[in-house]
Amino acid sequence: MTDESASEIRSALGSWFATNRRDLPWRQSKDPYQIWLSEIILQQTRVEQGLPYFDRFLTRFPTVESLASANIDDVLIVWEGLGYYSRARNLHKAATQIVQERDGALPVTFDDWLKLPGVGPYTAAAVSSIAHGEARAVVDGNVIRVLSRLVALDTEVGTAQGKREISALADALLDRSSPGLHNEALMELGALVCIPRQPDCSSCPFQDSCLAYSTDRMHEFPRKKRKPKVPHYDISVGIIRDGRDRVFIQRRADEAMLGGLWEFPGGKNEKGESLEETCVREIREEIGVDVIVTEHIASLDQAYSHFKISLHAYACEAIGDLLPVSSLQTAWVTREELAGYAFPRANRRLFDLVEIPSSGTLDSGSEYQSQRQD
Repeated sequence: MTDESASEIRSALGSWFATNRRDLPWRQSKDPYQIWLSEIILQQTRVEQGLPYFDRFLTRFPTVESLASANIDDVLIVWEGLGYYSRARNLHKAATQIVQERDGALPVTFDDWLKLPGVGPYTAAAVSSIAHGEARAVVDGNVIRVLSRLVALDTEVGTAQGKREISALADALLDRSSPGLHNEALMELGALVCIPRQPDCSSCPFQDSCLAYSTDRMHEFPRKKRKPKVPHYDISVGIIRDGRDRVFIQRRADEAMLGGLWEFPGGKNEKGESLEETCVREIREEIGVDVIVTEHIASLDQAYSHFKISLHAYACEAIGDLLPVSSLQTAWVTREELAGYAFPRANRRLFDLVEIPSSGTLDSGSEYQSQRQD
């Protein structure tokens, strides 16, 4: 690509963005906190889905200081339903680091942003360029799609070579006089026009320059390896209640998937066992108590990014006393108290969809079973 053609592409992109940019709340401010928050939310989330979470999060935690001082459970509750919960945990960790080590001053440069938990090259480039004008090109899924079609890139974009070629192209095209606007424009083009299926090529400012369009091969790019079949797991969980009409829940370890969220005890079905047997075994392993399954309450399906589950909930009666067999936090809660706990979506749906019957005889008076052990 010549300097002249790159200049023409930058000019066409800038003109298109000036007319077609969406009016998004984080674009109304150069506040690096808001820009950072928006980029973290949009890492794995569509704008339409992320907008209400951005508003809710910013209302609850309007400054980095308010986020740093918050309890992580409160942060996860605001984030609940958005998925990829490590993003919320890392936001909280990064805010704490900013307050403790930088006296509340957010980073300015790409290199300093990279020092924060949960901030990689894309986020660092986005925030430093948009908020502070640093000449750093962003490379996200939208940018990869636009650029790979623009030059008809035959290299698989997930390989090391493909990443190098895309990064080099992004750097070559970057408008160094307005890097933030350029980066936003390129990502906007991928989100609105150069979409994965049925791209709107008639509205694209790159139509005359795009090699994929000129050869009618838009759908061949970006080149990717064939995705493996998405695995499916059956998960059984037990609904155990005490004599005060409270249900037993436990908090997932921070390092686990969905870490920090609360759930019913249970786990993955193993080969050769029934779903009821899974429930009994998992509860024994997790909370040290034997149970009798008395009723199948509900089954529901839930899709995650790399796998799918069928969640099967059973009412259980406990035999004997609960014994501490792990370091997991536990709690006994009423239905009304559930709003104070963040749950994975599948667990939350159980409470929304069914009336959980009273069952079980566990004595919730022991220290191990007390309300939200901190």
